[in-house]
Amino acid sequence: MRETPEDLSELQALLDSSLSRSTSHLRSIITAGSTLTAERLTRVLTGMCTLALATVTARGEPRISGVDGHFLHGKWHFGTARGAAKARHLAARPAVSAAHLRGEDLGVFTHGTVEILNPRDGEPAADWPDLLAYFKDFYGDDAFDWDDDVVYYRLRPHWMTVYAPDVAKLTAAARS
Repeated sequence: MRETPEDLSELQALLDSSLSRSTSHLRSIITAGSTLTAERLTRVLTGMCTLALATVTARGEPRISGVDGHFLHGKWHFGTARGAAKARHLAARPAVSAAHLRGEDLGVFTHGTVEILNPRDGEPAADWPDLLAYFKDFYGDDAFDWDDDVVYYRLRPHWMTVYAPDVAKLTAAARS
């Protein structure tokens, strides 16, 4: 777990406020017994988690694609090729939605905006050196040309909710 007490507090506040602002229909599905606390969520979302990431074209058409998601410090982080269509979409329109699903056991749904962590021109994010060390450890130091081939993003959520119908089963699986 890489989250600080402040990260967990911020994430819990986001989860609580997101659910409270949701429709009555969603609140009838996601209840105290079918969701995770911030602390439990960070224990479940370890390593690489495949995300379905939704972006929007210049014509306002939705596009969805898969990315390797890493949940670090209570936020999703992901990368793509600098020349990918999604990189162009994100540069022009940084609003995204992301979903991480594990069958019927877990659904994490997030809406927010992305920030570029390692821009080609300009200063990288202050925590980029630590994140880069994490990604190199995960993928291998020479998996990419880390400066020219890939661009990494942090999804800054304004809404996030978690559905876990069997919390005990999910958290037990995360411990094993």
